[in-house]
Amino acid sequence: MNDDLGLFTDPETRHDERVARGRSDAAARRAKRRRKRTILWVVVALVLTGGGVGAYYGYRTLSGIGSYDDFAGAGEADVVVEVKDGDLVTTIATTLKEQGVVASSRAFTEAGAGDSRVTAIQPGFYLMKTKMSGEAAVARMVDPAAKVVPLEVKGGYVLHDITAPDGKVTKGILSLLSDASCVELGGAKQCVTPAQLRDAADNADPAALGLPDWALPDVLAAPKSNRLEGLIVPGLYHLKPGADAVELLKSVLATSLTRLQGYGIPSGTGKTGFRPYEVLVIASLIEKEGLTKDFGKISRVIYSRLAKPQKLELDSTVNYKLDRPIITTSDEDREASGPYNTYQVQGPPPTPIGSPGREAITAAITPEDGPWMYFVKCEKDGTSCFTNTYDEHLVVSDDARERGVF
Repeated sequence: MNDDLGLFTDPETRHDERVARGRSDAAARRAKRRRKRTILWVVVALVLTGGGVGAYYGYRTLSGIGSYDDFAGAGEADVVVEVKDGDLVTTIATTLKEQGVVASSRAFTEAGAGDSRVTAIQPGFYLMKTKMSGEAAVARMVDPAAKVVPLEVKGGYVLHDITAPDGKVTKGILSLLSDASCVELGGAKQCVTPAQLRDAADNADPAALGLPDWALPDVLAAPKSNRLEGLIVPGLYHLKPGADAVELLKSVLATSLTRLQGYGIPSGTGKTGFRPYEVLVIASLIEKEGLTKDFGKISRVIYSRLAKPQKLELDSTVNYKLDRPIITTSDEDREASGPYNTYQVQGPPPTPIGSPGREAITAAITPEDGPWMYFVKCEKDGTSCFTNTYDEHLVVSDDARERGVF
């Protein structure tokens, strides 16, 4: 009788046959895996010993990692992407994927492999498009035109515009911030106006702007138009396109306050005998009154006068309210009343008179040791001369005036 179906085979015999077949199948699978591993290791060895790019891509194909999603074309809708300080290329790729710029992180990293410009992408905001191919996204990210131009603040900058005697206008921080906020999205140009920024600077809740406790009482007591003066220190500020006036100011102030912490405000001000905000004010005076090489001595003069006490008598504070880009003042200017006229008022002004940089802040925290009570610009390059007595000061001042220094 035909027993191919095993209907009449002894059960124990059928069990032994199944076990044998199972062992044979398992052995075959193990052999297959060994062959594949052997091929992969051979390919890896070729790569490590100079087998080249072809061997590498062969490895990717055999290991199943060669494929990835990718869009086609240059993209569709405008989108803003932020690259943060310290972001790696893989981090940037992930951000692009999350915001719909590329179909996969691999699309970007593969397209940028070997391109040194990709590893040199700087922090900031970039104008991209959704659904870009990896190649198009790389080309756009390394194009300088894609990056939103940051706001640059330099030492001594003030919030408001200044008009020189010849009519030339020097833009203040708020006007510069307005310019830097402009961006074209969806075919329409968007800007936050200087008036909107001025309104936010004057009227927004200081706490909502993120101002710290060490500055809050002085900001609340300051004249509205000057209350944020000096709190935006020199440096580059990356602005998010499309943000409103309050958001822009909050972002800029957050970056500035982080820088101030690194410069020693408020942590390093205790030994000065003045509050952190007062040290910031003093730093702004130092920034305006001389060259960097003289900051330490100028700081000593200011502290020596405050300790005596003696009026600071600084032309820079008078000119701050007169909106003048020059230092010298007239008798009439110095006789005018007002909280910023340090010829008339004892002590420092109520707010900073500009943006102090790191060097000025360092000088304000650690003034140079010395007996000086007076200083005056005595060289045409801006160098100051320092004296101990008023009579010495007059001699140096007359000599500088005769030489046409001022």
